[in-house]
Amino acid sequence: MDELDHPVSIQTYQVLHDKLKLLYPAVIHHTPYTAEHAMNTTIVNAVNKQLHDQGYPKNPMTDVTAYYELKNNQRGVLSLTLWNYAFSGGAHGLTIQNALTFNTETGKTYALKDLFKPGSDYIGKLSEIIKAEIKVRNIPLLVDFKAIRPDQDFYIADKSLVIYFQVYELAAYVYGFLYFPISVYALQDIIAEDGPLGKMFS
Repeated sequence: MDELDHPVSIQTYQVLHDKLKLLYPAVIHHTPYTAEHAMNTTIVNAVNKQLHDQGYPKNPMTDVTAYYELKNNQRGVLSLTLWNYAFSGGAHGLTIQNALTFNTETGKTYALKDLFKPGSDYIGKLSEIIKAEIKVRNIPLLVDFKAIRPDQDFYIADKSLVIYFQVYELAAYVYGFLYFPISVYALQDIIAEDGPLGKMFS
């Protein structure tokens, strides 16, 4: 088995405070240590930013539950989502979800553009696929969907790139997060071979 195929070891840490129940992941026993440190720093910063964005602990009314989900942990690519649900009174709370995708050899965080060949129109290609899918699924939108953001939320799950939209970003609250899984094979011509999607091919 190639060294790269080994998944990284993840430990879950729990933080329990008044009005806060938080579970977050940390990479442990990983070499090189610089990569482990880079990934863990990014995760902690993202968790803290979510808490801040949800008004915790600034708003004494805010009750937060936060956790994570592993999406991919193979072939030198770690992809996970961080969830944060905050309730401050009213009809319902709000959940935000942020995804992080790492190169486990270097600890580098991938941006969406890093998945594709330089200069390729990944925004256009992904947007067309999503537009067609919105039509097929008959999703009533709050706003007219023209294109994804260059830094649209995404994660990698095995041989799929999953583009997703936050609650309210495209559709009403009842629709929650909108997910658009796209097979790597549909993107074959624009994928960066040395990027995380390229690694899923091999």
